[in-house]
Amino acid sequence: MTPKFPAVQPSLHAELRKRVQAYFEENKILPTGNLTLYTKAVILVVLFWAVYVHVLFFTPAWYIAIPECLLLGALAAGIGFNVMHDGSHGSFSKYPWLNRLASYCSSMLGAHHFMWDIKHNMIHHSYTNIDGVDDDIEVGILMRLAPTQKHFLIHKAQHVYFWVLYMLLYIFWIFFADFKKYFTGKIGSVPLKKMNWRNHTSFWAIKVYHIAMFVVIPIAMLGFMNWMIGFLSFTLVAGFILSIVFQLAHTVADTEFPEADPATHKMPDEFAIHQIKTTANFATRNKVIGWLVGGLNFQIEHHLFPKISHVHYPAISQIVKKVCAEYNLPYIEYPTMRTAIVAHVSFLKEMGKPSHQVA
Repeated sequence: MTPKFPAVQPSLHAELRKRVQAYFEENKILPTGNLTLYTKAVILVVLFWAVYVHVLFFTPAWYIAIPECLLLGALAAGIGFNVMHDGSHGSFSKYPWLNRLASYCSSMLGAHHFMWDIKHNMIHHSYTNIDGVDDDIEVGILMRLAPTQKHFLIHKAQHVYFWVLYMLLYIFWIFFADFKKYFTGKIGSVPLKKMNWRNHTSFWAIKVYHIAMFVVIPIAMLGFMNWMIGFLSFTLVAGFILSIVFQLAHTVADTEFPEADPATHKMPDEFAIHQIKTTANFATRNKVIGWLVGGLNFQIEHHLFPKISHVHYPAISQIVKKVCAEYNLPYIEYPTMRTAIVAHVSFLKEMGKPSHQVA
């Protein structure tokens, strides 16, 4: 049974919504994306395909081709963060059709938007850091990302080998995880929504397209070894960037992993407080990182207001921070990406200790 959040009056979430709504009304702006976001989306998508075409059809020398494949991986992650992510939350644009188009960028990269919508929007955003429900902290026996998960001897070294596992995320996601969800009809312990014929057709169409564009055609054009080097350069970079950004948001030294009451299945805190306690920000003053990761360094604001575009997070973060101070709640924020990575490594070390085993 999935856990439930208690209904609390007055609700912190209602208070946050009221103040944030007032900000948009006073400034006469929409909470969705703007010209800055649309320009960034065009730049990222055009650059991605320009690099793809140049590597594949102009066959540059290896010392140019490999950096371009690495860039391709970074661009893939950037499109996921900035375009697909906002689109899937309905915050990219005020027009539903444009949100759908942005969310379908996941298809361009080989992932099925139907699976992502359930895994990310419905499960992760609803049950953040709840072991047994949030699939984002379920990595199997190779990593322990919650104190309630079983400890294995290998976890003692997870703070060393996590770099390699994170690099494999993209390959694992595209070639295994999506298929596992499709054939089992579940994401972790949560059943998938019933798929209609359009969902089934689009799933297989996306997978065939991806294999054709990123496996079959490149092998035919470049040969197997050249393809393998380029494909690994591309996917390992994309996998690591995607992994590290999402992990820095929830699996760091200061975030919590609340448990539901076994008798009532209710969580200890209301929804907004739960999100604040289980989420962290990082490098919020670094505009370059903010641009590249689609505002996901403002993860607290994103979890509280997923339908607000990330271009507004720096402004509304001041509102959220003030409310947290008034309610005596933690506002977990690491000043740089380096300090956030240190906090993540520290967390992995702690989870690698048998003393943190919870019966």
